[in-house]
Amino acid sequence: MTKSLRRLAAIVSAATLGVALLAGCGSDSADESGGSAPAAAGGVFPVTVEHAFGSTKITKAPERVVSVGYTDDQAVLALGTKPVGMVDQYPNPPGKSPDINTQWPWVKDKWGGTRPEVVMSNGDSGPNFEKIAELRPDLIIAVYSEIDKAAYDKLSKIAPTVGRTKAEKEPFSASWQDNAVHIAKALGKEAEGTKLVQGIQGKLDAARKAHPEFAGQTAVALSWYKNSVAPFTTTDVRGRLISGIGFKGATEIDKIAGGKFFTVLSPERIDLVDVDRIFVINDQADQAALKRFKLFTNLPAVKNGKVSYLLDSEGPGVGAAMSQGTLLSLPYAIDEMVKSVG
Repeated sequence: MTKSLRRLAAIVSAATLGVALLAGCGSDSADESGGSAPAAAGGVFPVTVEHAFGSTKITKAPERVVSVGYTDDQAVLALGTKPVGMVDQYPNPPGKSPDINTQWPWVKDKWGGTRPEVVMSNGDSGPNFEKIAELRPDLIIAVYSEIDKAAYDKLSKIAPTVGRTKAEKEPFSASWQDNAVHIAKALGKEAEGTKLVQGIQGKLDAARKAHPEFAGQTAVALSWYKNSVAPFTTTDVRGRLISGIGFKGATEIDKIAGGKFFTVLSPERIDLVDVDRIFVINDQADQAALKRFKLFTNLPAVKNGKVSYLLDSEGPGVGAAMSQGTLLSLPYAIDEMVKSVG
């Protein structure tokens, strides 16, 4: 199963059980020497952040940040702070060190020699509150996260905690722009976060301008999941990227997704991905399985070679960059997506 959809499976399971996800294992210290990660300079404080669970006041620049959202660590990194704790969004291969989540091409230099503690792992039943407390955070970021009010209340007893955006009705439905600025505000750097968002938007605008032909084509991102085709909605970060570079999204998928960021298609609904361009996000084994699925291979886009096969966690990790949709991963994802079409 693709790594990004392992997160998807865990989310479905968590929704059924009525609990939040994740917790895990990491190094025994915040960095290689056991010291604390350095705080970023600057920031405007005090600041009060409104979010889905209320409001949180941060009185001074945080020195020890724990990110509980799947990709929140990358926004924090982009704004100059190295979290002391983070989520293992892509399960680290057994025995592999350092953690794969600190080694993506778009984050490796930012982390440097710092080795954050893993406080949640994909597929676990909830945050590891004890481990988070041991890290002595002065700010917890839980934005790209499905934590509920009970989990938020527990985290808030450890340190000031910022939940997902106030307007976000379903977890993971907020735009990457909103999430980035939301986190930036918590760090006292709303203006800097807004500027970084504008820079990425400029990159998307440039891609659309350079490829006006995209505007006349419909496109979808999908994965092979549980022996089925699983497309992402237009409101998911992958769908937003597709429309961001100029393609038209497949909005019919949204109607059957029921508010989720993806749906699994029955064979008779393969018509929903009968589009002009397909972006497949899977690692090699799942890509191979998808290519053996006749209903997929019979699609006109597949027959005409209009498919971008993007490795998820393997190789250059373009699929991971798309799925993460952060201030750090998006510039990389945009360049690689456009290149894959050409």
